[in-house]
Amino acid sequence: QAHLVESGGGLVQAGSSLTLSCAASRRAFSALTLAWFRVAPGKEREFVAAVSRTGDTTKYLESLKGRFTISRDNAKNTVTLQMSSLTPEDTAVYYCASGAPVPSGNFRHYTYWGQGTQVSVSS
Repeated sequence: QAHLVESGGGLVQAGSSLTLSCAASRRAFSALTLAWFRVAPGKEREFVAAVSRTGDTTKYLESLKGRFTISRDNAKNTVTLQMSSLTPEDTAVYYCASGAPVPSGNFRHYTYWGQGTQVSVSS
């Protein structure tokens, strides 16, 4: 059974950094794109970042470039999202996703989803 588990969320102050991790239970995930999406209170699901199977291609929400960095470790079946200079607008539940053949910002391209981890940024 495909399984993704996010960790690393929490409550931080504006300007802080935070790193989210997602562990995949199946080795097959190393052959697929991994991504992060988020859902802020009262808003639609939003693409954050994606990384290709080999890790050499990444895709970001344009407004997050320079603050967020996605990376993966296929040996450990994990994907990491490093977030810096956080603002209250980054408050959301962050979800790990997998299954797209190439990095994509369209959530419909992803088959597997984690349960999410809450990130709250106070002003």
